[in-house]
Amino acid sequence: MGQVRKPRPKPAVVTLKMVAQQVGLTPGTVSAVLNDAPSAHSIPQSTKNRIHAAAKALDYRPNFFARSLRNKRTYMIGVIAEEIGDSYGSMVISGIEEYLRERDYFFLTVVHRHNPELLNRYSQLLMQRGVEGFITVDMKLTGALLLPTVAVPGHQNFPGVTNIVLDHRQAARSALNHLLQLGHKDIAFMKGQSFSSDSEDRWQAICQVAEDLKIKIRPELTVQIDIDDPTPQLGYPFAKQLLERKLPFTALFAYNDISALGAMRAFQEAGLRVPHDISVIGFDDIQGAAFSNPGLTTIRQPLADMGRLAAQTLLSRIEGATDCPAEIPIEPLLVVRQSTAPPLPPLSGVGS
Repeated sequence: MGQVRKPRPKPAVVTLKMVAQQVGLTPGTVSAVLNDAPSAHSIPQSTKNRIHAAAKALDYRPNFFARSLRNKRTYMIGVIAEEIGDSYGSMVISGIEEYLRERDYFFLTVVHRHNPELLNRYSQLLMQRGVEGFITVDMKLTGALLLPTVAVPGHQNFPGVTNIVLDHRQAARSALNHLLQLGHKDIAFMKGQSFSSDSEDRWQAICQVAEDLKIKIRPELTVQIDIDDPTPQLGYPFAKQLLERKLPFTALFAYNDISALGAMRAFQEAGLRVPHDISVIGFDDIQGAAFSNPGLTTIRQPLADMGRLAAQTLLSRIEGATDCPAEIPIEPLLVVRQSTAPPLPPLSGVGS
């Protein structure tokens, strides 16, 4: 009986040269294809397919440090976020992570908490760590940073900064038209914090659209959020302020979904039914909006898509693209759920 030949063990490290030998090509050609280099554009797709198949079969893993040294690149970006665990920022960061993972980039995240001193400190710290660009999330930039930057959202034009921003005028028109069509005339408003990057533009858009639609914005039915809280507590005390004024209103347009959820809790504790006594509309369409009780009518921002777009735009700029726009507009979408309905007759209104 012949001796059974044991299979040759796989090498501990599969090199680029081994992949090249497997397909009978030069290491330079294989490297160009696996790194998606510009020189690979002229290589036939069938050859690219063979190279990728061989790399997968051999379980080839590129040497990150060799790649960085060879190209004098770190393949890292810095994400400067207001908060990691909040509903807005986490969805944007999820989109960023998804795109960067597909492109074999890394990212480092710091939290600015709307503190400009932290922005300066962290941007310097991230550059010392070798990041090649920045994505800022919910931050008011006061000037250009020293590296290519994409701001989500961004409202000021600075050299080297691409702003990704929702069309707030269209968003305001969709929300207010919805309330008007339901029959609401006495509408309360919850303004965002002065330090939140969207607050000023969103409020200006609401005021302009309200004027176009002949909706009167009454100061006594307007409250200003002045706290920083990533939970529904953000809107709860300010909804109570509205109730304490004893003035009738049948609908509330909240600054965002988190504040809308807190407002609904305050109304319900006061014995009011949403939407029967007060309709509530939010902004963002965070993950919990559809599962609140009742489900929250809101203006959807495609937050994860905005994160992906930010990462894609930044990488294009880092890799030499010269046609990146200064601003990328995003279209909003009205999502109607159960928190809005026609108002009851005046005798059942709030404060009567």
